Amino acid sequence: MHRPIARFCLLALCLLATPLSAFASAPEALLRDLGRIAPALNSQALRHALAAMQCAVNHGAEPARRLAVIDYSLPSSQRRLWIFDLQRKRLLLQDYVAHGRKSGENFAQVFSNQLGSHKTSLGLFRTAESYRGKHGYSLRMDGLEPGLNDRARERAIVIHGAAYVTPNWVAKHGRLGRSLGCPAVRPEVARMVVDQLKGGQFLFAWHNDPRWQQHSAYLQCEPQRVADIVARQQRLPRS
Repeated sequence: MHRPIARFCLLALCLLATPLSAFASAPEALLRDLGRIAPALNSQALRHALAAMQCAVNHGAEPARRLAVIDYSLPSSQRRLWIFDLQRKRLLLQDYVAHGRKSGENFAQVFSNQLGSHKTSLGLFRTAESYRGKHGYSLRMDGLEPGLNDRARERAIVIHGAAYVTPNWVAKHGRLGRSLGCPAVRPEVARMVVDQLKGGQFLFAWHNDPRWQQHSAYLQCEPQRVADIVARQQRLPRS
């Protein structure tokens, strides 16, 4: 065997032996820049959010202008929602966000993708269309992770404002009020959140639960599986 061919074959074998998740590592420069402007955000949560987003884009998803990250390992009494402008590398908001009433009290500990569970779902979402509903100006989302959050639209998991998401509620009850699984936000910021995130941005709901992380299609970044998910998701409304 000629030496150039031999070297090529060895390289190919090395690539095949490399874990797929290694190709979804977060872009280090962006990770560093966003970490600098959001020092309170768990570095692993941010790294996983960027890696999941990059995996989606690498396999056909349209790049987003903005990224929202929720760290559900934090208590609801803390500001655990971050919204980034990815183009300008700016932090647009750090604020409160509720979790599902069956997920836990102050801490979200149990997660579900099931209809009627009233629990929060984890993983990568793509935001879709804004609308006016019973909670006012709201934003629909599509879960991208099979078995983890892909029933979000069917479950009516949306971003909306809620009166139980306020510092006063925390002062009185020691936690925020809880939703039916929606990432509800303060009424004062609801319009801004919806307007900044509508139309095909990414939202990543994170927790330090290793069982969820091992089953996430985007953290594992399995090429064919992700490509199929992206193809299905691109047929959904974004306006």
